[in-house]
Amino acid sequence: MIDSPDVAVVMLDPVRAKVLAALAEPGSATTVADAIGESRQKVNYHLRTLEDHGLVQLVEERPRRGLTERVMVASARSYVMSPAVLGDSAAHPGQTDRLSAQFLVAVGARIVSEVGELARRARNAERALATLAIDTEIRFASATERAAFTAELSSAVTSLAARYHDETAPGGRWHRLVVAAHPRLASPQTSTKET
Repeated sequence: MIDSPDVAVVMLDPVRAKVLAALAEPGSATTVADAIGESRQKVNYHLRTLEDHGLVQLVEERPRRGLTERVMVASARSYVMSPAVLGDSAAHPGQTDRLSAQFLVAVGARIVSEVGELARRARNAERALATLAIDTEIRFASATERAAFTAELSSAVTSLAARYHDETAPGGRWHRLVVAAHPRLASPQTSTKET
């Protein structure tokens, strides 16, 4: 999770992004330079910057032709930008109409921010983080069917929430439940008629 504007700026440099991608597996400045088509010196410069910001880490140092070759690896398999990078300009659900696409984007941004922070805390405490995610696709025959599905889903969620919610449970823990639906982006193989 990238939540520092300084780290975000470092990471978003196009060459550094290529270096990070190349370091999904351990590599040296030489192997990365060959992989991305840049000079070893340029890659070495970017590696130092990435290391200074915690985006790559040292795997080993090995002697090579009178020098020490540093083998590095990306500090994570993948990265995501936290809305916190944008400070007060970040999307917030309270700033938009609940029925707008902007609201859904803001809710998604909040999920990234909150779950990223909770995952960091759980990792630091060496504990598992209890989460639930449901991701599926559905093709509605019509807007009427979509509206009927929405009504049934809303009723089911409301019923389940009422059954399991306990405002005063000792040791109870609040959870945030988000259900979202949006049109699926057409893939290159999919006809635009589908959207």
